[in-house]
Amino acid sequence: MADYRTRNGKTEEMLDYENQQKVEGLSSKISRLKEIAVDLDHESRDSNSFLDSMTDNFGSATGLLSGSMSRMSHMVNSGKGNRKLMCYIILGLVVMFFLTYYLVSRVTSG
Repeated sequence: MADYRTRNGKTEEMLDYENQQKVEGLSSKISRLKEIAVDLDHESRDSNSFLDSMTDNFGSATGLLSGSMSRMSHMVNSGKGNRKLMCYIILGLVVMFFLTYYLVSRVTSG
């Protein structure tokens, strides 16, 4: 009977040791999960601030483009002199497009 208690005592010690090892492992995993959660929080806050700044930038670009379009519409709808100027501007843009296309094709092929 004494032999059984000795074994039982050793078994309890082994079980207690294994429990302690598992508790330490679980504790390290929980602390790692906490670090990941904090990192996710920081990343989401940074992303939200970046998106807010992009919204502001797009708003200002929209205002700039709408102002430019209204000026272009006004210029097209006004007299013949402005129509001639508009044709020169369009012709210049087309020439710049083809020149840019030519230069880009030369750079990428060479």
